[in-house]
Amino acid sequence: MGEWRTVSVPNSPILTATCVWRCRPDVVVALDEQFGEPVDAYVNGSQVWLRDDGPGGVALEWRLHPVAGFHRPAGTDTHELFATTAHAIATGAEPPAPLDALWDGLEAFTAYGDEVEPATLAAAAAGALGIPPDAAGLVDHQRIGDEWEHAGGKVSIVHQLLQQLEA
Repeated sequence: MGEWRTVSVPNSPILTATCVWRCRPDVVVALDEQFGEPVDAYVNGSQVWLRDDGPGGVALEWRLHPVAGFHRPAGTDTHELFATTAHAIATGAEPPAPLDALWDGLEAFTAYGDEVEPATLAAAAAGALGIPPDAAGLVDHQRIGDEWEHAGGKVSIVHQLLQQLEA
């Protein structure tokens, strides 16, 4: 087998290997147990971890994507939302908001544009998180980002990812 390479064709999309997990309580608890608190959290609801657990130690960006039209629950700080929610789920307490009102899913992809084969990425990501992804393959992040921006955050990034992965 040959080495995995991205082919650049003028005016064609750049496809990136990615893995996606639909947001479920076990995914949130695994994120907390395996990775701890995010290295960054955004007002749009995104939670981000950067870790060197990709194939061959490649850095991966793990991004918990917010639901379309995300609104932070009142009384919860942007940087405390994940930890508060994960702890509540793990202990059976009431989270600041239902999980399906916070995040749609988790995505893992190479953080700095390293090229990896999707199946190799999926195996490494599953090993790091302890849960196999729901889908893996190649996606056009630019198209998804453009659609999300155009809709003012009112579309689901995870839905768009899954549409591309299932096509």
